[in-house]
Amino acid sequence: MAAKNKKMSDGDGSRALELVENLLARAVHGAGPYKSAAAVADEALRTHSDPERAIQRLYSSHRRLVGVTGFASGSAGLIAMPVTIPADVLTFYVTAARMVAAIAHIRGYDVDSEEVRTGILLSLLGAGAGAAVGQAGAKIGNKIVIAQLGRLPGSVLTKINQAVGFRLVTKFGAKGVINLAKVVPVVGGGVGAGVNVGTLKGIYAYSNRLFVPLPEDGDVRVVEVD
Repeated sequence: MAAKNKKMSDGDGSRALELVENLLARAVHGAGPYKSAAAVADEALRTHSDPERAIQRLYSSHRRLVGVTGFASGSAGLIAMPVTIPADVLTFYVTAARMVAAIAHIRGYDVDSEEVRTGILLSLLGAGAGAAVGQAGAKIGNKIVIAQLGRLPGSVLTKINQAVGFRLVTKFGAKGVINLAKVVPVVGGGVGAGVNVGTLKGIYAYSNRLFVPLPEDGDVRVVEVD
């Protein structure tokens, strides 16, 4: 039985990693009409030159997005990927990940770096982030800082990303498959606007503490995040 469970976990883990890699690609760089994290961050900064006010604007705009509207996610350039997770849930997490990446961008982080991308994914779990890190075998504990992630080898960061994807699939998995690269989902269907908004609030709070403003010398401050 143990061997069977291990085999199933490996298969699910592979698909989970594919899920988060595609999720990050869309959230960070955009696709089709869906703007990149840097683009929405720069738009917010043009409206509010103060970075913290711009971040608040980002949060407000993404809260409205997950609460009442959807976006057409079908576009070329992304790998077709079947996953057993509802379309509206995927849409929510792409939107939430873009918000987190935009916050990181405004605060001076390189959103293409491995540790920052892992931090973006961990933010989607909020309080469950520590468990995902532990599942990957990283000796960090429940309090996570970007500086710690930056000291981990790439192979461990990949395992953490996989653990995040596995938890998303496990939590929201459903029968039937969808195609992340071609489906046109609408936020608020199966999940519900209230749940979307409440979940986004938690993700925002966590990411706001994880991606603290960088000092002028560019070094990441060591700030513990529960």
